[in-house]
Amino acid sequence: MKADKKQIERLIKTARGQLDGILKMIDEDRYCIDISTQLLAAQAVIKKANNEILKAHIKNCVKAAAQDNSIDEKADELIGLIDKLFK
Repeated sequence: MKADKKQIERLIKTARGQLDGILKMIDEDRYCIDISTQLLAAQAVIKKANNEILKAHIKNCVKAAAQDNSIDEKADELIGLIDKLFK
């Protein structure tokens, strides 16, 4: 992985903390909208981490593949991922 590992770890730990908080909210029978709002916040952090990983992948792995003529494999990987994002 070529992304900034410390940044990714920090984001994932933040999301984990948010999820732990959401579980506590559920146990406490908190208001549905408050739980949903926290779920959206956790999703946003995970999305940000994924975006950083994908940016680093494109800047490093895809770029390297283009230089050594193996770009088709990397393009297929990205197409598969984009398909997953839009499902």
